[in-house]
Amino acid sequence: MNTVGVLARADLKAAGPMLRELVGWLRGRGLRTCLEESTAAMAGEAAAEGCLVASGRDMAEIADALVVLGGDGTLLAASRLLQDRPIPVLGVNLGSLGFLTETTLGELYPTLQGVVEGRFEYEDRRLLRAVVHRRGRPELVADVLNDVVITKAGPSRIIELDVSVDGQFVSSFRADGIIVSSPTGSTAYNLAAGGPILHPTLPAVVVTPICPHMLSNRPLVIGDDSSVEVRLRDARDVDVYAALDGQETFAFTDGDYVTVTGSTRRLKLVKAPSRDYYEVLRTKLKWGDAGARAEHDDGPSRG
Repeated sequence: MNTVGVLARADLKAAGPMLRELVGWLRGRGLRTCLEESTAAMAGEAAAEGCLVASGRDMAEIADALVVLGGDGTLLAASRLLQDRPIPVLGVNLGSLGFLTETTLGELYPTLQGVVEGRFEYEDRRLLRAVVHRRGRPELVADVLNDVVITKAGPSRIIELDVSVDGQFVSSFRADGIIVSSPTGSTAYNLAAGGPILHPTLPAVVVTPICPHMLSNRPLVIGDDSSVEVRLRDARDVDVYAALDGQETFAFTDGDYVTVTGSTRRLKLVKAPSRDYYEVLRTKLKWGDAGARAEHDDGPSRG
């Protein structure tokens, strides 16, 4: 490993000292640092001197590993830069623990040392490929780590969406929208909309209606080798948008549709060595309490 890329959330104005420390740590181990442009500005001229400074896209082409400082949104943005390069990505959450950025600041250097030495655990997170079809405009193709969402704007009338899987009609949904989520994204908007939590390594996709008009409408879990089509059937004079990982948003009109399939791309997400996926769930979702944990550790009380 020769070059480590560093990308920090753009509004982390207080990140300068931390970035300078990280650059020094990498230099001390004979590694070249490539700073994303806005990250270099936060680090300051002195720290950036001797580092490569590049756009996010160019940094992703240069780096052998990537450190992302911020939250899950920052990591989602970083995943869109990597294209077909499955380099290790270490997400460091500077606030509370994240689902994607599960490494804390205190764990940064021990975990990064493992990455540099090639002794680290990671998960291959499969992305989804979305193809957006809009009348009179070229197709747009993008890979997403979390989800594709078609939803209306504001507290207005519901919309109607037709969903098909592998060319077979599933149903028309009258709802506020539809979420097509990867297992990684199942703990994001999908979870807030009442969808199931999927283990991030499952070969699956979940289709979740947002506030459906019919209470019998429920999330649908299918294999990630399927093709899901969501077509806007009737917007009822409501503004409708398609959002890709919350990073790109497009206006939708009647007849526009999006197809979602499994992507060939994978994100090599570095795992924090001190915790597992279920600990992340317990921490983020505040599952259990002290009494429940004590009973789990000591066995059930027989009274």
